[in-house]
Amino acid sequence: MKPVKLGLIGFGTVGSAIEDLINRNGDLLASRIGAGLEIVKVAVRDTTKKRETKLDTALFTDDPFDVVNDPAVQIVVEAMGGESLALELTLQAAKNGKHIVTANKHLLAMRGAEVFAAVGENGVELGFEAAVAGAIPIVRTLRSSFSANRIISLYGIVNGTANYILSKMADEGAPYETALSEAQRLGYAEADPTFDVEGIDSAHKAAILASLAFGTPVDFSDVYVEGVTRITAEDIGMAKEFGYVIKLLAIAKYEREMVEIRVHPAMVACSNPIAKVSGAFNAIEIDCSEGGVNMLVGPGAGGGPTASAMLGDIADIATKILAGSAGKTPSSMSQDPIAVRPMVEIKSRHYLRFTVPDSPGVLAQLAGLLGDNGISIASMMQRGRKADMPVSVVLMTHTALTANLDKALDEIGRLGICSAPTVVIRVEGEEE
Repeated sequence: MKPVKLGLIGFGTVGSAIEDLINRNGDLLASRIGAGLEIVKVAVRDTTKKRETKLDTALFTDDPFDVVNDPAVQIVVEAMGGESLALELTLQAAKNGKHIVTANKHLLAMRGAEVFAAVGENGVELGFEAAVAGAIPIVRTLRSSFSANRIISLYGIVNGTANYILSKMADEGAPYETALSEAQRLGYAEADPTFDVEGIDSAHKAAILASLAFGTPVDFSDVYVEGVTRITAEDIGMAKEFGYVIKLLAIAKYEREMVEIRVHPAMVACSNPIAKVSGAFNAIEIDCSEGGVNMLVGPGAGGGPTASAMLGDIADIATKILAGSAGKTPSSMSQDPIAVRPMVEIKSRHYLRFTVPDSPGVLAQLAGLLGDNGISIASMMQRGRKADMPVSVVLMTHTALTANLDKALDEIGRLGICSAPTVVIRVEGEEE
């Protein structure tokens, strides 16, 4: 069999890892696909840059459209990232009848409807396993393994950078800034870590997962997003005392004809398997109608895991090309949107940390306004007693409506007794 021919857009950490994996496991891939894989074109920003590669330098171009317009290329592998140019290249590749494999969660979260429409109209395949959780086969699981199930909910850790930071804070008592610096030193975090630590990267993935799980197009603006930058070592320590671990969770649920799609720090019980997933690992728990609760755990970032996921898609599409069935896979996306439940309608338990004067009557004021808004206190702790210095008062609530909590916190804020913003962390997985 003639080899299936690939065109790479981007040859950084991921692109070079794809070449390396093909070089090392080429015979294994060929035995499973039925033919080999051959890279015939590579787009890079600078063709003069010296690279560790076995590819002929004549295959490199600084124009990515050379890849999508090359008649020899059968599968376009997009490892470039970004939105506008990536969309233009993806649409052109589909128009040219080329199958596409991408790790670009930003593109799919923001412009997924256009991408899926183009793929369907032009009868090409789209592989995007690497866009969600690195080496974890969550896309294939949702599209194939659980195709006979209704997905009830899925939630988990889908950003290794944030999980590494929170794990280091929990394990070593490190402040946020120290944990972030270490993540950057190890290559887990970019020089500008905003997308990771502010929850945006996780929200992109949550939007994709919700689309797959519930068959609905998702407007990214409907996804609630909150990051980890306000979490302190004090909150980590208090969580431990209450029997919890703090994780940045991506959550998607279907209930009462609406979906929830949210990303935020959450306290999960120490006994919960998600709580035990540390470092740069990802984990996703799926609750489905017939298959019950399943959890997938694995490395969520880096060249090797991402290349593994992308080559899984490449192998799948290559096998279909050889069988003459490529482009006949039905889209799992519905065109009928399901309403997204507003965050104010979400119910959960909450951890609240107030920074207030250590004075008589303060706790009564806090409890009074919370009670007036239908929020019941389950437990309370106070930390630190220094003359004329504010102290931390921590409350754990019973299950409460977000709208009621927001109203109570607004009223507490108007009292003028809090010397720092109130920290609010939801408790996931339990109600009281």
